[in-house]
Amino acid sequence: MVRTLSAMTLLFLASAAHAHTPICDCYDNGDDTITCEGGFSDGGTAQGIPMRIVDTSGRVLIEGAMSDNSDFTFAKPNVDFLVEFEGGEGHVIQIDGRDIEE
Repeated sequence: MVRTLSAMTLLFLASAAHAHTPICDCYDNGDDTITCEGGFSDGGTAQGIPMRIVDTSGRVLIEGAMSDNSDFTFAKPNVDFLVEFEGGEGHVIQIDGRDIEE
């Protein structure tokens, strides 16, 4: 029994050590473009992570992916919008365009 509990504890700790949290932040470039930078709390790159810009009804305005430098630049929409960073398995970060500042 003690051996089983020890093994389960080790498995839990090993999986927790490999967990990583997605991180994404966006800023207004002041030239009608927005740049978002992303990554993971364990230092992992966001290269290739899907990005979507949607209006408030959920209609996709722009789709793309993070670059080799883990950034994504897009033309600022003329409507209220949300930025969606697809961090994997249920980890979608949404940033309200009204919260993005220079």
